[in-house]
Amino acid sequence: MSRTGLTWSRFWPASLGFLALAFIAYAVPPYLTFDPERSRIPPPSDLPVYYPLLVAHVVFATIAMSAGCVQIWTGIRGRYPKAHRLVGRVYVFAGVLPASLMGLAIGSVSPFGPFLRVSNVLLAILWLVATLIGFRKAQQQRFTEHRRWMVRSFVLTFSIITNRLWAVVFGITLGPQLATTFGGNEQVLIQTIAGLTGWMGWVLPLLLTEWWLMERLAGRQSGAQIVSGLTSAQRRLKIL
Repeated sequence: MSRTGLTWSRFWPASLGFLALAFIAYAVPPYLTFDPERSRIPPPSDLPVYYPLLVAHVVFATIAMSAGCVQIWTGIRGRYPKAHRLVGRVYVFAGVLPASLMGLAIGSVSPFGPFLRVSNVLLAILWLVATLIGFRKAQQQRFTEHRRWMVRSFVLTFSIITNRLWAVVFGITLGPQLATTFGGNEQVLIQTIAGLTGWMGWVLPLLLTEWWLMERLAGRQSGAQIVSGLTSAQRRLKIL
């Protein structure tokens, strides 16, 4: 690997880990107080089980994000395969699995309207499915496919951060239109921002990920074809 490639392979996991740590430090502490009044999402008054499930979802999702940051370090994967497998199981069974199931439950009754509820349900299902498929591919020792599915899972894990970025964008864009476009109805404005934020938070990163995976696969196939062509040419030269 070139020095540039080596530097980049160390830089982006460290940057992502720092971003995850900053987000966890900001978003998680209010839920560790177990005080519904400090919740960043207002719990529905008619669903007392909502807040405990929300807290549990936050805790398990934090485990998933933290374990995922460890898994993307190529040095750990290469030098400590046993640790990689152990942390991978933590990511799946103590992180994504419970977090996605609880996210499915609370997301389906989100106080921010039906548009966001549909997004939450789809996100939870895709997150769970991608993770379980990736885990199964590892068990089958189909490691190339395992990595591709785990990349998808990890992107969905981090969609909570891109979600917050879109909230700022749509808040700045749509907020001034409260009196005009939304007729002064603050609830409609909030539900619109929440819905758009929810969808853009995971759909766009997932689409970009699929494009990147397709480009990477195409590059490998092209490289394999070049090598195959060179090998065939060498054989013909020997025959001649």
